Amino acid sequence: MKKTLLSAIVVSLFSASTFAGDLDDRAAASRAAVKEFGASLQGELGAAIKAGGPVNAIEVCSTKAPAIAADISKKQGWKVARTSLKLRNSKNAPDAWETKVLKEFEARKAKGEDPAQMEYSEKITGNGKQEFRYMKAIAIPADAPCLTCHGDKIDPAVGAKLKTLYPQDQATGYKQGDIRGAFTITQPM
Repeated sequence: MKKTLLSAIVVSLFSASTFAGDLDDRAAASRAAVKEFGASLQGELGAAIKAGGPVNAIEVCSTKAPAIAADISKKQGWKVARTSLKLRNSKNAPDAWETKVLKEFEARKAKGEDPAQMEYSEKITGNGKQEFRYMKAIAIPADAPCLTCHGDKIDPAVGAKLKTLYPQDQATGYKQGDIRGAFTITQPM
């Protein structure tokens, strides 16, 4: 009896350790995917701005950002996307879990945490299946041109293009250090 109980405890501890390691590995892989997404998008935006100014960059966010997310999603076998509480593209609307995490990010920022360092992950049951969910906050940095299209002082040509592509746009009025939204990843377990 003692040997069976001891064996069960050892197996349980090993399983918990392996499970925790799996979640750590999934979080690390999610970070890498977010880094890839962000770097690809920044590269595309930088090239578009250089070639045709901020109005040109809006097209990149409209067409290339979803393509980058789709490519990474396909490569990884996950759902990789961006979302926000203030939407520009209604296709990026957060689900209930993402909304909860975005609100938690805002609460953490209000308590003084640096949004550039914010991330959150957990294993959940969604649609009757276990999933690993991960989010990384997108902060508005000092040196990025984000505020050109997301700030409170938007050039009229940029504003006109935004109205054309996103008539229901809510993603303006941001300032340096604000949370623009988040990268979001869903991995099947």
